[in-house]
Amino acid sequence: MSAMAQQVKDFLTVSAPFDSLSDDQQQKLCKGASLLYLTQDNISDVTGAHKGRVFLIQNGQFSVKDSSDSERHLSEGDFFGYPAVMDNTRYPLTVSVDKPGLVFSFTAEAFAHTLSIPDVNAFFENSRQNALQNQALAASNSMWLYKALADVIDNAPVTAIESTSIQQAASVMTEQRVSSLLITSDNKLSGIVTDRDLRSRVVASGIDVDLPVSEIMTANPARIANNRTMFDAMALMSEKNIHHLPVVDRVSREPIGMLTASDIIRHQRGNVLFIIGELAKAESLYELTRLSWQLPHYFAAHAKRAGDFDIAGKVLSQATDIMTRKLIRFYQRDHGDAPMGYCWLVYGSQAREDQTMGSDQDNGLLLERKPDEAQAAWFADMADYVCQGLGKCGIKLCDGNIMASNPDLRLALDDAIEEARGWVNAPTSEAIMHFNIFLDVRGVAGDLGLFRQLQQARAPLLKQKMFLAALARHNNEVPVPLSMFQKFVYQKGHSKKDCIDLKVHAIAIINNIIRIYALANEVMVPSTPARLANMPANSGLSTRDGQNLRDIWLFLNRLRWRHQLTQNVTDNLVSVSELSSIEKHQLKAAFKAIERSQQAAVMAFSGGMG
Repeated sequence: MSAMAQQVKDFLTVSAPFDSLSDDQQQKLCKGASLLYLTQDNISDVTGAHKGRVFLIQNGQFSVKDSSDSERHLSEGDFFGYPAVMDNTRYPLTVSVDKPGLVFSFTAEAFAHTLSIPDVNAFFENSRQNALQNQALAASNSMWLYKALADVIDNAPVTAIESTSIQQAASVMTEQRVSSLLITSDNKLSGIVTDRDLRSRVVASGIDVDLPVSEIMTANPARIANNRTMFDAMALMSEKNIHHLPVVDRVSREPIGMLTASDIIRHQRGNVLFIIGELAKAESLYELTRLSWQLPHYFAAHAKRAGDFDIAGKVLSQATDIMTRKLIRFYQRDHGDAPMGYCWLVYGSQAREDQTMGSDQDNGLLLERKPDEAQAAWFADMADYVCQGLGKCGIKLCDGNIMASNPDLRLALDDAIEEARGWVNAPTSEAIMHFNIFLDVRGVAGDLGLFRQLQQARAPLLKQKMFLAALARHNNEVPVPLSMFQKFVYQKGHSKKDCIDLKVHAIAIINNIIRIYALANEVMVPSTPARLANMPANSGLSTRDGQNLRDIWLFLNRLRWRHQLTQNVTDNLVSVSELSSIEKHQLKAAFKAIERSQQAAVMAFSGGMG
């Protein structure tokens, strides 16, 4: 092999998608390849001696128009000239040299031969459509956990009304070959009866089987809405130590099916809930703390595949939810019941269920009314106990004091609604920075009905046009870390010279974009994937754009979880040198798509006024 061919081949081994080619395939591509030092003085070589070829930039910066699409600004690792080969059309090629550099040139015939390889063809098709190179996303072994239960439940629910006799209920269960029966009142779920209930509450106790089944049912059983996911169901069943979980319609609350432990086993690809099950059994702060500190080791040992990273944030958030409920229970065990109705709220990453190893706690308390001095002291002590307990469990205290231990975050319902009105009336950039975190919120303990009242009251306030416009403009002020010539822009002032804060400059921007569309359409779930899944057809965000943003969000979260676990760190500063060649292309495509979505949101909600 000539020195030139070897130089070309060496570069191909680190250049996606050609790094995936076999040695023989790379050699065929190298035949007839050449290397140009492209300057403004010899730019005519591209349209003359090398006309009709495909080019790969090793270094330098160029402005290129090579198809019917608009001009592109390109730098190292980028290709041009390939649209003509793919379309079998002679597009005019214009190249402007912004910074001279080395460019590899391949014959059209050699390049066309590589397009017969599916992964290579998909790479260039996606490049033309500015889409994320996301073929790997579809291969996740854990993505099934994101499935809505509505997509998992196959059979209609087996039900009986409360007045049905125990004898009739047992007959129905036998005829339908089910191990549980949903009991309804006015078509709403009111109870559940299982085989175990028939054994222990009827046969063992000698109860008259002509009595109504309501006499032996478990009233107001744990239940889950059909828009929640398989993972949510698994976590709830593990925490409650139950084997049957009724699934109800999220709007009407009518039963639509039953999920059993057997169903979980049938769907499950891997056991990710061991740690949650153990946390749910903890009976003391010491035991809870001991178990919680196993979480980092659990993730390091079990999160190996890309799909594992997709659910890691959800696992950690569910674990933090359980810790919170346990700590509240421990406190009430020693200090009695709460003096009034309340709901423990979580904000930010825990609310969105995308916590990472570096996430701190963000929480607050919603009270049904203004407390008197004694009541306020009870809640203050409980909040301090829970926040300090979470800190001992490894969920660090919030540097910004966004915690229920802060009296400003223990609000009566009326005051919380008035606070939202204040946000809407004065959405300055400084104010948005302060309250943005409170727009992602979830109730995890106490009276969840109180939380629903807050959400129902806030929904019409937070969808006002001027408010959404301010959010869109503020989000557009955060730049993606990509220069005009598609070069990564690295963080300054860090020991690592090639790192990018994926949280600040990518993931948070997507969260903000999706949140704005969610608020506009009164989609109240806080999770980013769930918001996208629940977005109505006329939301203003196209299905294609929503799917692309979801893929990008998952891809970026995979990168930062892998970074934290492999580097044993808690930051979000991912080094580009940690990435493979294809991942670098994916990251560039992701940043470009995020930037377009930022601008689209500004156009949609503020008429393009930045």
